[in-house]
Amino acid sequence: MNVKFWRVLFPVFFVMLISTSLFAQKPETMNRHEIPAKYKWNFSDIYSDWDAWEEGLVSLEKKMDEIVKLKGTLGKSPKNLLNALKLQDELGILSYRVYRYPQLMRDTDTRNQEISAHLQKVSLLFSGFGTATAWINPEILQIPWETMEKWIKDKSYDPYRFGMEDLYRQQKHVLDEDKEKLISFFSQFNGTPNSIYTELSTSDIDFPTVKLSDGSEVKVTNGNYGMILATNRNQEDRKLVFENHYQVYKKQENTYAAVYNAICQRDWASAQARDYNSTLEAALDGNNIPVEVYKNLIKTVKDNTEPLKKYNRLRKKILKLDKYYSYDGSVPITDFDKKYSYETALEWILESVEPLGKAYQEKMKQAIKGGWLDVYENEGKRSGAYSADVYGVHPYMLMNYNETLGDVFTLAHELGHTMHTTLSNSNQPFAIHSYTIFVAEVASTFNEQLLLEYLLEKTDNPKERIALLQQAIRNITGTLYFQTLLADFELQVHELVEKGKPITATVLNNIMKELNNTYYGDTVEENDLLNTVWARIGHFYRAPYYVYQYATCFVSSAKLYNEVIKGSPLTKRKTRGKYLNLLKSGGSDYPMNQLLDSGVDLTQSETIMNVVKHFDRLVELLEKEVNNL
Repeated sequence: MNVKFWRVLFPVFFVMLISTSLFAQKPETMNRHEIPAKYKWNFSDIYSDWDAWEEGLVSLEKKMDEIVKLKGTLGKSPKNLLNALKLQDELGILSYRVYRYPQLMRDTDTRNQEISAHLQKVSLLFSGFGTATAWINPEILQIPWETMEKWIKDKSYDPYRFGMEDLYRQQKHVLDEDKEKLISFFSQFNGTPNSIYTELSTSDIDFPTVKLSDGSEVKVTNGNYGMILATNRNQEDRKLVFENHYQVYKKQENTYAAVYNAICQRDWASAQARDYNSTLEAALDGNNIPVEVYKNLIKTVKDNTEPLKKYNRLRKKILKLDKYYSYDGSVPITDFDKKYSYETALEWILESVEPLGKAYQEKMKQAIKGGWLDVYENEGKRSGAYSADVYGVHPYMLMNYNETLGDVFTLAHELGHTMHTTLSNSNQPFAIHSYTIFVAEVASTFNEQLLLEYLLEKTDNPKERIALLQQAIRNITGTLYFQTLLADFELQVHELVEKGKPITATVLNNIMKELNNTYYGDTVEENDLLNTVWARIGHFYRAPYYVYQYATCFVSSAKLYNEVIKGSPLTKRKTRGKYLNLLKSGGSDYPMNQLLDSGVDLTQSETIMNVVKHFDRLVELLEKEVNNL
């Protein structure tokens, strides 16, 4: 019985595997009813209709009542505890369905208040149950470890052994029953800042429409912003879109700052209540991640920004710009603006994963045949991309596909998540099926690298090769460098809160400005609007201390990929087996152990430096390809 389950009920539902891509939406927003069914989610795989959902909700309430009645019985016998654990599994499986049904529907239309009300209904139910079950961890921990150790040796405890060991590991951070109950009263309130941010940044946000140099008009939504910066070769157009997009956040920066301050204050209050020394320690301890891994990542990347600056100088030269701005960072350095159909992208991705074996390919065919993916943007749909698990059904993938090369790679990225979830669910019991965020981005970035290698071998078009090299380089700039910059920002702000320092928009802007100067130096022109980027980073508000894992996972997948693809035949075979075992292992061990078993040690700076050195080589190769045009 994992402590995290009981501390905050079903936390996995509130954290989805979200793509870092900005290429998120089609230039023109469609009405949802215009999109063919094969490109939309099949919600009936979860429930046939709202009446069936209501029945599920009632059943969930009954099971919740059943587990509440078990108070005072858990330590009487191993059978009593085992029955409670099995009931927990039944609750969890049902909860996936009850929560995901309205949550996924809401993401296809955030304006629908009826669906939002259903979602709030589930959240309130979970919150109430958290209060009613605050006694569980304290009661379990009253059982001496010597006794528990004997109980869990029984084979029937196999699915629960790791969770129980983990609970006792974190014993000093579990409070007594009265204190746990008191803290549980705040569970619903703790999610309020996130809800406010969602409404402010999604439901109530009003992006302006601008006229581009060709006379066309475009609304600068998140998706259109990313699309134009990635495809429009007119710097003035990019500037216009950038300024109008960021002004929306700038005008509300004091409100965003207040919301983010609430997030950080909540994190620090929770950390202190559970006797942690810092919010970082509290955030990492659940998965037993050493604090040094986080800080080593920040230091290593921060000390090695010269390849990034070298790349920016090269781009400025190739693009023949007098001044180079952040909004110039995504536009291709050649005039290669090819569009890729969704069907073609699927075909390529499926072929690219051939090195992982036929069984892996067959499972991917099942995932892409229909009902699992919501492909195109529609009015009111949430931006971005993610893969969300519904245990016992299948993962649900959200896309906003717009036919750019970036979106082809986003599709491969999210299918990596979907395959990881599928393999984990089919090989692990519910209690340990859910893998941690710390390893979540390994499968997604691994698939991106497979696709890159496949496409580089497939094309002899020099401009397309340059575009692909840019994609590989952008993966590193966006995943290693930018995500580590954000992780640095996040840590600095939380540390200010821990010291009792004020958090205002000015403070946040100044921290971001200093980081931008450190990472990019004089290779990118300063722009005050860019310092407000923290306001549009949803991860800060929805999942604190999340973004660093993009970087650590990218580093991990890079090492595994090199051995699977470029190693000796024996090394390839062994590493592929280890890699697939990692995907199948779910949450059966601590993620650092899982990575070590697959051959990755993130405590070593050299593991990170391998990617930095590879990045430098890619920049040199790109320069040669451009010179050969």
